Amino acid sequence: MELMLRFPSGQTLLIDADDTLWENNVYFERAIAAFIGYLNHQTYAPEDVRQTLNAVERETILAHGYGLTSFTRSLVTCYERLSPGPVTEEQRERVRGFAKSICDQEIELLAGVRETLALLAIRHRLILMTKGNHAEQADKLARSGLAPFFNAVEIVSEKDTSVYREVIDRHELTPHTSWMIGNSPKSDVNPALAAGLHAVHLFHKDTWVLEHAELSAPRPEQHLIELDSFARLADIF
Repeated sequence: MELMLRFPSGQTLLIDADDTLWENNVYFERAIAAFIGYLNHQTYAPEDVRQTLNAVERETILAHGYGLTSFTRSLVTCYERLSPGPVTEEQRERVRGFAKSICDQEIELLAGVRETLALLAIRHRLILMTKGNHAEQADKLARSGLAPFFNAVEIVSEKDTSVYREVIDRHELTPHTSWMIGNSPKSDVNPALAAGLHAVHLFHKDTWVLEHAELSAPRPEQHLIELDSFARLADIF
């Protein structure tokens, strides 16, 4: 882990949203636990069900993208694949209900987020960069009350190296003073480093399993910093 004392003002900070600014995946995990309990399969262990669901989610994301609708589709498809007999519409609706419970969640900001953003916004240019369903992510941002801290918002369908390069060009970013900050090695750190940005990995214990990956090594001219809380960003920026 690299930890710098403090970087000068005028940096551009691209900041992830889900599980970086507010809780997100924990609600999906609760829905999945309820789904597995309802399936109550005698042939497959809970771990087998989860592996099947992970595979289904990968397929669904490729075809339909991210978001609650995609997750709902994945639960129903997984249930249909593992069900020992024909699946009724009543059962499908029960499975959809596990996903629907996520809609009812209030936005729960992570510790120190609002105060830290207020400090960072004074010294740096902040851009929210999140992936997912545009309407869902825009709604979360509006309900969070954090929008005034950001100079711009990027809601993208995927976070890969080409998308980061597009954002760099669109906002005329200077790579050696620009950072991507987030909890996902797969989406926030590795492709950002590949695009030439610096990165901060914010550890979150409930990061979605499909976002797990080994952290890439930064090039000699790049910084990769690992932190365990959003509030610690104020110590280095």
